[in-house]
Amino acid sequence: MSNSNSRSNSQPGALSVRPLQGLKVVDFSTLLPGPMASLMLVEAGAEVVKIERPGRGDEMRSYEPRFGSTSANFAMLNRGKQSLALDLKKPDDLATARALALEADIVLEQFRPGVMARLGLSYADLAVDNPRLIYCSITGYGQDGPKAQVAAHDMNYLAESGLLSLVVDRDGMPTMPMTPIADIGGGAYPAVINILLALAERQLTGRGRYLDVSMSENVFPFMYWALASSAVGQPPQPSGELITGGSPRYRIYRTKDDRFLTAAPIESQFWTRFCTLVGVAETADVATVEATIALRTAAEWQATFRGEDVCCAIVATVEEAMRDPHVIARNVFSKTVVSDQSSMPALPLPLVPAYRDPVGAMPAPKLSEQISPSANRPRKLAHG
Repeated sequence: MSNSNSRSNSQPGALSVRPLQGLKVVDFSTLLPGPMASLMLVEAGAEVVKIERPGRGDEMRSYEPRFGSTSANFAMLNRGKQSLALDLKKPDDLATARALALEADIVLEQFRPGVMARLGLSYADLAVDNPRLIYCSITGYGQDGPKAQVAAHDMNYLAESGLLSLVVDRDGMPTMPMTPIADIGGGAYPAVINILLALAERQLTGRGRYLDVSMSENVFPFMYWALASSAVGQPPQPSGELITGGSPRYRIYRTKDDRFLTAAPIESQFWTRFCTLVGVAETADVATVEATIALRTAAEWQATFRGEDVCCAIVATVEEAMRDPHVIARNVFSKTVVSDQSSMPALPLPLVPAYRDPVGAMPAPKLSEQISPSANRPRKLAHG
């Protein structure tokens, strides 16, 4: 991938400073939701100190595949942060963590409810001496309620929300989710949204805010149409609705060479043109379109639809997607993360280029950088 920053630097209104420059974040989170949230904060200019366990660090450091001396997953999610290994069961390390939190603008954590309070690191403990503190807790079920202490993962939240019931295979079994929807869309993104709102509030009031982010609750917006249907007495039928496979206008079809075509010509003008190009009547059902698409290869359908407004695309592999000429032209993967002598494309984030750090290559943190609470401590790691 190109490392050119031409698009970022040429954007109208590009900033000479990052929007969150000067803000300090202490991040106690691990794995995916919190680290992705703090990754967005660090890209926007905040200084993020990641608190990790001594020896092993974040569990994700052990994940495969490897990238230099660490995990590729860990490196991608923790680009540009600082790391500090602290054993929060030891008084001296706990005192260091508290001192860092008292200097912070934002504390991010995703322990089970009650853990930070037992450590003396809850919002109530810290806000007495740091009333401007914004404190964000990401949990599966929120800080209270019958399930607050229940252990669960992404797929469990999707199951309990009803989301997994909406698309099923021919045997009626729910399909595996394609990505950790609850972790990212229910945890990381809402955390950042609410942190930014709390920062705006703090400008008005001078005070911080406690933020209770529940991943399971935040799955529901992804099902807005299903909730609306249920509310008016028409519960959605599994794989039977417009966007779950119940209409030929929004389906995935197998091609002759066992690739797949996504067809989404929902609007009448798109559907009319689609039917003309495919050679079916506008009254065609799913089975008819399915049989017709199966007669030609993916390349043949790409040629047929090229330049046409029919909302169709062949399912790409991840490698193909990264090589897409449009993706390359937009410099989507222009930044890199480095570890030892290795480098790879950095994670594209939902921040416009003007708000992202202009530095192309930034390091994944080594475990236990020497950081102490001090007004003179390093503001940011040296960029690789």
